[in-house]
Amino acid sequence: MPRAFPKYNFIFLLLFIGWQVPLQGQVLPLEQKNTITGNWLVQPGGEAQLVPYVAGQHARYNALHQWLPITQAQPFNIAFAAPRDLCLFLNNRLIFKADSTANYTLDLARYSGGTEPVEGKYLLTVWHPAQQPNVATFRNVPLVAATKQEEGQRPFSVQVREYVNHNAFIIFMLLIGLIYGLLRVSYPADFRSQFDLNRFLHSSPQEGLYSVGKPVGAVSNMLFVLAFSLSMALLIAAIHTNVQHVRLFNRLFPVSEADITTKILFYTLLIFGIVLLKYVFLKVMAFVFGLESLVQLQYREFLRSLLFMGLFLPLVMLLYLSLNMMMPETILLISSLAVALLLVITILRVFYAVNKKASVINLHLFSYLCATEVIPLAIMLELIVFNF
Repeated sequence: MPRAFPKYNFIFLLLFIGWQVPLQGQVLPLEQKNTITGNWLVQPGGEAQLVPYVAGQHARYNALHQWLPITQAQPFNIAFAAPRDLCLFLNNRLIFKADSTANYTLDLARYSGGTEPVEGKYLLTVWHPAQQPNVATFRNVPLVAATKQEEGQRPFSVQVREYVNHNAFIIFMLLIGLIYGLLRVSYPADFRSQFDLNRFLHSSPQEGLYSVGKPVGAVSNMLFVLAFSLSMALLIAAIHTNVQHVRLFNRLFPVSEADITTKILFYTLLIFGIVLLKYVFLKVMAFVFGLESLVQLQYREFLRSLLFMGLFLPLVMLLYLSLNMMMPETILLISSLAVALLLVITILRVFYAVNKKASVINLHLFSYLCATEVIPLAIMLELIVFNF
């Protein structure tokens, strides 16, 4: 008996501590009932039954199916990459058609209300007229529980949250500021010449950034182009990431929405290369049209106008970061207009500068400017502004 006493003392001590300390229940992850799986089905020709989809054997089928239980109490958000003209059907009723190649998010629960289930399930069909859909990209958008609960509120409230790494945007904004600061301190004459509003509005195209006779490949010029490319890339990546169904460059260059930093670096490299290769493009086209004497004037005015107006892109980015959550459609419109005005005004200034040397009414010169300026402008506007 004396040896058992410490054991009872220990049990009594645990009970006493448990009575004194308030009990706290562990918050478990919210169960998501509406889920899509990888169990896809196909319907062989002439058969009424659906059979399991096998990648190697069913490569010729353009329609893949899946039976889904859909609970109206929860959203059923799915994300997927879709080529143009991809269609989604719910119980043979069209609910979605992709107007261009992009990443999409869709709530299936919104479309199941007016459709009767079959034995408690709905038939989701993914179909494309020309190719087999890549159903491997279909995934669930997870539901998260609210962390803060008000008094009288139910224990959980369901929200759909897409994580956007705004820290990456802020870091790149600081980098842009550092580049402009370095230019202001190390190359004050170039900086004043480039961003002098009076010279931009009234001076001849030979003045400004290139009046000191520096080559295009000079360090200061490369830094100006880098700052502009980073500003443009930051704005494009931000709009593309946070506003759904905005494709921008994603039509030709799809990038994962998860990796913001990769997007920004990719767009920066792309824009930087386009700006520099524009000079080579002009040299080739001028040789074809026999207008080699216009290349220096045309490219300098193009770059000078682009860099000056690119200084205001970080301001648009700050507006995006501060107000996009409250008014995304308005911020999208402002951002798109900013990009469109930058490109259009640049081309108009190029026309004005070239017209000072030779009249653009000349059909030969006008055809050259259309090939080198107007057609690239139309392509850029289609990719950036008018594709959503």
